Amino acid sequence: MILKRVLSALGWGVFTFGTLGVANTYRFTTTRHGLALTGLTRPVRIVHLSDLHYGLFVGRGTVRRWVDAVRREQPDLIAITGDFLDSGVGGQRHHNLLEELSRLRAPLGVYAVWGNHDWTSLNTNATRVAFAEQLRLHGVTLINNAGVQVRDDLYMAGVDDWWFGMQDLDAALRGYTGGAVVLLAHNPDYLTQVPSRVNLTLSGHTHGGQVRLPLFGPLKRRSTLLNVLQGWVRGARIVQSPAEGTPVDAPDGHALGFVSRGLGVTGVPMRWACPAELAVLDLEPGT
Repeated sequence: MILKRVLSALGWGVFTFGTLGVANTYRFTTTRHGLALTGLTRPVRIVHLSDLHYGLFVGRGTVRRWVDAVRREQPDLIAITGDFLDSGVGGQRHHNLLEELSRLRAPLGVYAVWGNHDWTSLNTNATRVAFAEQLRLHGVTLINNAGVQVRDDLYMAGVDDWWFGMQDLDAALRGYTGGAVVLLAHNPDYLTQVPSRVNLTLSGHTHGGQVRLPLFGPLKRRSTLLNVLQGWVRGARIVQSPAEGTPVDAPDGHALGFVSRGLGVTGVPMRWACPAELAVLDLEPGT
């Protein structure tokens, strides 16, 4: 009798965990952060999206809700740090994603880099080039190993994926003429390579762990630097908890980074204790 009750309780626990985890897949939170950047002469609002994973578990309606949320924030600039597609979504199946992304609007533009799943989905150079052109036609500028002086006091740079691409930060910074530098790099493992001349690096990839269990921690440990799964970091070190707010400065020769929990899911359609995230970063002039 006792064993039966224990098994029944375990069964209900697993059922509840799974049900709530699946429901949380399609919920997201908007987090807000403030930061003073040296080089800026006037404020700028950046909305940061990452890890859309359009495909098996993420469809057009989900992307539409994300885009609607971005538009409500009235950003000056939009940054997308890779994994547009989930693995297995080929080059002919992303029309609806592009149509939704075309609704993104920002005075300074929409900029993006590849993630590892973009490389595995678009698994030839020709398909990557074709998708990059489609992104451009729909208003998204890919800056893999490239950069844009978007304002006299703000330079946007990007590097290719850490796992599958080649990173060329010198090429990404070649067009720099002044102001603060914001770098897009999909995988936070790259943070240890970023010099302090880069004011802020935006990353994703980790999903924040996607499923975080009590005592055990995150199931998805998609970074060799396990303490940079989410939030504000400098190099390989957390400088503040992932809660909203302004990061604590902890200079150690590495640039400051922000690691998003991302919006989509991969592997299993589930999130637990790790809500999907749309990050709003209000950057102010610093000294």
